[in-house]
Amino acid sequence: MTFKQLNITEPILRALGEKGYTDPTPIQQQAIPVVMAGRDIFGCAQTGTGKTAAFAIPIIQRITGAPTAGGRRDIRALILTPTRELAIQIDDCFEDYARHTSLRHSVIFGGVGQKPQTDTLRRGVDVLTATPGRLLDLMGQGFIDLSRVECFVLDEADRMLDMGFIHDIKRILPKLPQKRQTLLFSATLPPAIESLARTMLHNPAKVAVAPVSSTVDTISQSVYFVDKPDKKTLLLDLLRRDKRDSVLVFSRTKHGADKLARVLSKAGIGAEAIHGDKSQGARQRALENFKTHRSRVLIATDIAARGIDVDQLELVINYDLPEVPETYVHRIGRTGRAGNAGTAYSFCAEEEKPLLKDIQKLIGKDIPVSRQPATA
Repeated sequence: MTFKQLNITEPILRALGEKGYTDPTPIQQQAIPVVMAGRDIFGCAQTGTGKTAAFAIPIIQRITGAPTAGGRRDIRALILTPTRELAIQIDDCFEDYARHTSLRHSVIFGGVGQKPQTDTLRRGVDVLTATPGRLLDLMGQGFIDLSRVECFVLDEADRMLDMGFIHDIKRILPKLPQKRQTLLFSATLPPAIESLARTMLHNPAKVAVAPVSSTVDTISQSVYFVDKPDKKTLLLDLLRRDKRDSVLVFSRTKHGADKLARVLSKAGIGAEAIHGDKSQGARQRALENFKTHRSRVLIATDIAARGIDVDQLELVINYDLPEVPETYVHRIGRTGRAGNAGTAYSFCAEEEKPLLKDIQKLIGKDIPVSRQPATA
């Protein structure tokens, strides 16, 4: 199946072609016709499956195909997402796919001055991507009116709940029209998400790809058993032997991420940390440096890593094993995308062995043990 067969209009097809996209992913094949038909969606999809395009493409097509009377610029689609990085990434997708249309889109998030954002809002936007805090703040100041929203997207709903945004969501929902289309996407489906979906969605179509326990076949996984004090030495050894250009390292804590960045930089390995205590400017600079290969290693906490989308990311290292086994799948899924090969190393100290056991139970297989650093 091609995008053309999904009845995508010519301006969007041209933009997709310029990005080298011709064939939709499974989530796009399932979701695009449903969104175009105006139905609600309850979607289970991880990052890296093409989920953003699955809702962005039909939203662009519907809005540009039916402009408002008198050419008013009301917010007609609202995408709510948990992190600044993910919000920016989603808005970038609208930029890519809507470049040959008249659609206006914008993104708002906290941690930066609001004036550039409010100036853009005053000029009028069709599609707004937002994080909950800044959205509520600007709504309270009278800059944002959601009364004409036709399509509401709640992305990364499970992470929204993890980060404590459920109360913000419940404050935003009454400001939206009762009659609207709602698309809810979540990588996992805990009971709290099922409950939220029942309150938000009307007769939704269920769309699911890649169950959370699956790990991409193109990712080579291995685990190193190592004493906790020796992890730094192992990391340095691996990075010196393995010459791959882009390495994403996961740390359980913000302090740990900063400490690792200092250790690697001191050893002559270009590294930066990204986490919630960093300013938005610092986070964006670190991410841009990583994407453009000015720094080789990016050390991230799980929350900050949501929204990191780097083409051809070659290697993921779990310096600390995650406490929630599903998080392992999200982490290693940053590599091995779009059919590219990827590698994931995990460090496991004695006290982390129960976590490893839970991960292996979830993915349904044992992760091979490496006894010495592998070379690329």
